[in-house]
Amino acid sequence: MTPAVLLVLLGLVDASFSGFRAYAGRDARIRKHRATAWAALRGLAVGAVLLLVPALTAAALLLTASDPAARFDALAAGGRGYLLPLALYAVLVLLSLAAYLTLPFRAGTLAVVVGLGPLTLLRPLAVAAACAGAVLGGGGIPALLVGALAGAAVLSVEPLTHRRWYRQVL
Repeated sequence: MTPAVLLVLLGLVDASFSGFRAYAGRDARIRKHRATAWAALRGLAVGAVLLLVPALTAAALLLTASDPAARFDALAAGGRGYLLPLALYAVLVLLSLAAYLTLPFRAGTLAVVVGLGPLTLLRPLAVAAACAGAVLGGGGIPALLVGALAGAAVLSVEPLTHRRWYRQVL
């Protein structure tokens, strides 16, 4: 798989989780599987639309390059550099989720408090590390531009989903 495909899949999964987080805690019902599924789908839809911006930017950068093959190689190198910090972050999130889902109730709750809570707060730092990885990985300014737009897109999903569907009107 190319770095772009992996990054798009990672962005879409993150968007689904962001949709869930936008909804979480808003409903006191015990059985709310349908509502949480809709929240994840809403986040996925918002994320898919927002991720079009970096994809179209990358396409424009390729179409306007004097040497498209060199630009493609630079964007691919930047994508690999961008992917490394995000893959590490994703592994930590998956380990916390696995602990939550497999451990007894109290230990699972502790996994959320110690793992998923702080990791959610560290998402912007993970995106910043990914942007640095895009540049340091050899992607240069074009990869940084695409990476920054992708980072802004995934970090915007939760607030936009919350504002559109879950904001309380006073």
